[in-house]
Amino acid sequence: MTVTEARLGEKPRARDGARAPTRRDKRRAVPSPVHRHDARLAWVLIAPALVGFILFAVYPTLRGIYLSFTSFHVLSPPQWTGLENIRRLLRDGVFWNSLLVTVYFVALSVVIGTFFSVLTAVVLHRLTRSTVIRGLIILPFMISGVVAATTWSWLMNPQLGILNTVITHIIGHPILFLGSRAWVIPSVALISVWKSMGYNAIIIFAGLQTIPSSIYEAGRIDGASETKMLRHLTLPLLRPILAMVLILTVIGSFQVFDIVQVTTRGGPVNASNVLQLYIYQQAFGQFNFGYAATMSMALFVMLMVITFLQVRLLRASESDMS
Repeated sequence: MTVTEARLGEKPRARDGARAPTRRDKRRAVPSPVHRHDARLAWVLIAPALVGFILFAVYPTLRGIYLSFTSFHVLSPPQWTGLENIRRLLRDGVFWNSLLVTVYFVALSVVIGTFFSVLTAVVLHRLTRSTVIRGLIILPFMISGVVAATTWSWLMNPQLGILNTVITHIIGHPILFLGSRAWVIPSVALISVWKSMGYNAIIIFAGLQTIPSSIYEAGRIDGASETKMLRHLTLPLLRPILAMVLILTVIGSFQVFDIVQVTTRGGPVNASNVLQLYIYQQAFGQFNFGYAATMSMALFVMLMVITFLQVRLLRASESDMS
C-alpha cells in the first residue's frame, strides 16, 4: 500500500492495476449454506426429463445409426453390412422419386401455409382480438391428422363429395383431387395447410403484438399504404418469428405421413409416395428395418442441413426492431 492510498483510505491494488481481493470478496465467493445443495436439487428435478430424453431420443437415435449399417429383418439378429445400405440407397429410384415428391409437397405447404398464416394473423391483429375467433382459427390444429384426412377425403370424393358436387355444377365434371397425378400432391398439401395454418397464425399474431403501434402510426403519417407497411415494416420486424415458423413448417412437412397414408397410401402410381411413407413401407411392409433406418438417417441429415441453412439465411436471431 502506498502512502497516497493510505491517506485517501483506498483499498490496495495488485501490481497490474486490478484491485486486490479482500476478505469480503472471498466470503462472497464461498456459497452460502442455504444454496449449497441447489445443484443436487436441480439434478433431482431434471432427472425424470433427462431419463426420458435418453430413453426415447438418444438411445433410439444411436440404435438407428447402428441399424443403418446392418441387415435387420426383426426375426433374425442384425448382421453388419457396412456401406451396403448406402450404396443401395444411391441406386434406389423409388427413394429419389419419393424425395422429389416430398420436396414438392414441402414447397407447396411452406409457401401456401406461410402466406395464409401471415394474412390471417394480420387480419386478426388489425380487425379483431377476440379470443373466440382465435380459438376457432386454431381448432383445426387440435384435430387429429387421421380425422382431418378422413374428413377431407370425403369432401373430395369424386362421386359423393360436397366439393365435387359444387364443381360438377360449375364445370360439368368432377375433379379427381386424390386420384390424379396432377392434383394429388396439391390436394394433400392443402389439407396439411388447413390443419397447421391456425397454429402458425397464432404464433405470428403473438409476434405482431410485440411491434409498437407508433411504428405504424409513423408509417401512416408518411403516407404508406397497408401493403407497403406489411412489406417494409411488419415482415422485417417479424423476422425471428417467421424464421421459427418456417423451420417448424419445413420439418413438419418433411415428416408428413398420416395424411398421405389415410387419403392416398402413396397413389396413384407413387405420385404421392412421400419419403416417410416409403420408409414405413420398407420397415413394416417388407420388414427391412436396416434399409429403413438408412433412409431415416439420410432424412435426419437433410433436415439438419436445411435447418442450419434456414437459420443462417433468415438470420433467425435478428430483428429490425433493434
